[in-house]
Amino acid sequence: MSDRERNRPLSRALAAPLRAMNRVLGAADSPNGALTGHGAGSAVVDCAVYVAGQRQPGDHSPDEALKVACSQENAFVWLGLHEPGEEEMAAIARTYGLHELAVEDAVKAEQRPKLENFGSVHFLVMRTARYVPHSQLTETSQVVETGQMMIFVGEQFVITVRHGDASEMGSVRADLESSRADLLEQGPWAVAYAVTDRVVDHYVAVADKVEVDLDQIEEGVFARDQASPIPAIYQMKRELVEFRRAVTPLQRPLAMIVALVPKRIGKYFRDVQDHLTRTVEQVSSFDDLLNSILQARLAQVTVDQNNDMRKIAAWAAIATVWTAGAGIYGMNFKFMPELDWQYGYPAWWTVILIISVLLYRALRRSGWL
Repeated sequence: MSDRERNRPLSRALAAPLRAMNRVLGAADSPNGALTGHGAGSAVVDCAVYVAGQRQPGDHSPDEALKVACSQENAFVWLGLHEPGEEEMAAIARTYGLHELAVEDAVKAEQRPKLENFGSVHFLVMRTARYVPHSQLTETSQVVETGQMMIFVGEQFVITVRHGDASEMGSVRADLESSRADLLEQGPWAVAYAVTDRVVDHYVAVADKVEVDLDQIEEGVFARDQASPIPAIYQMKRELVEFRRAVTPLQRPLAMIVALVPKRIGKYFRDVQDHLTRTVEQVSSFDDLLNSILQARLAQVTVDQNNDMRKIAAWAAIATVWTAGAGIYGMNFKFMPELDWQYGYPAWWTVILIISVLLYRALRRSGWL
């Protein structure tokens, strides 16, 4: 017996625990796609066969996994990909019978949310979202990072294609395998539901954190000791536009899925649809709130400018008294009263100061100073 044959049982015994550990730690969904049984340069992050909701042992290639699933009842393949290249995606498309237009969309990842049917294969496109933490919101802060998630759903397979770092799938797979085998037993659409539910849950989390940022912006508008938040408001509006492009267009594809899938799985998608609807309404209210905050800030700037102009005008009125006195007695006339008066100079100062003080008190009582 060769060394390779003697070590084969040990390799098989270690393969399953290693896969489980990778899924728990999130390594199964890492961007480099490193997984037991897959090359370091491959976009395949995990490929497994499920029979009656249970993951089958073994490390299968995409081709082998489909053959195993087709040879058993109540079995399907879940193939997870991360940013696949054209050649690798084309090879998978030949194996699983994917349409060339859907394959092109999955590689380029520049599509808006949609649901397309290609015979027995359904192609769902979603945009993922992730909140980017920041210590202070500025005119250059990134608040929402978006990516894309594509799902191919066939009779005996489901293929998830992820672009970007938002909405990782390793924990979704681990959760389904560990505690929701009854859901996995319902087939590929169950996986599509779990992935969609995770994407929408991230929408909800992003919306909650954006709401905190809006509260801070609103407080800053009326804080006198802070700089103008107008640049931050415009930056938040740009980020909300990006977030809305991910959330709002997904409503129609979800409604189509609810009408398409069997009732036993449709109730799960309806729950996701409810969460998405609430998030869409929340994002719309954010835009209205930002517009109100911006209008309040612009009105506040106008009021501050008017106050400044009133103060300038008030001091100008006081200065006019001195200018008038200096102008009168600065005229080059030979015969003027009080020119030869002994107390003319101190009297002039006394009259000017009294008028200035009285005018200052009157303007201060009226709120101009």
